[in-house]
Amino acid sequence: MKVINCKKCGRIFNYIVGPPICPKCREEMEEKFQEVKKFVQENKQANINDISEECDVEIGQINQWIREERLFFAEDSPIGINCESCGAMIKTGRFCEKCKVEMARDLNSSIRRNQPIEDNSKTKENPKMRFLDRL
Repeated sequence: MKVINCKKCGRIFNYIVGPPICPKCREEMEEKFQEVKKFVQENKQANINDISEECDVEIGQINQWIREERLFFAEDSPIGINCESCGAMIKTGRFCEKCKVEMARDLNSSIRRNQPIEDNSKTKENPKMRFLDRL
């Protein structure tokens, strides 16, 4: 187990996985998230600056929750972020639907290309093992 200082408060804690913040700060962050989520549900037309000011949360943190797909916004909401691939405006996540489909297609074609070629040595007439240094 690794012992590190919390990036928010400086306390020493046993780090296992995830963001390098202590359990107390993580709990406070989760409470802030729930506050932001409730505010967004009640104020559908609020922009990101309004949310930041009203809930006392940094804009960067709100953007992180959007990228993690923890916060979702209605289509008519003024809040949006850019797709990391093409730059199109999206409401949640990292990529737009078009880029997701394209990446999935590229991945599938890559997997198919790397399929092992069938071994036809068993179907040959003389399936004996051959040694290069022997006749």
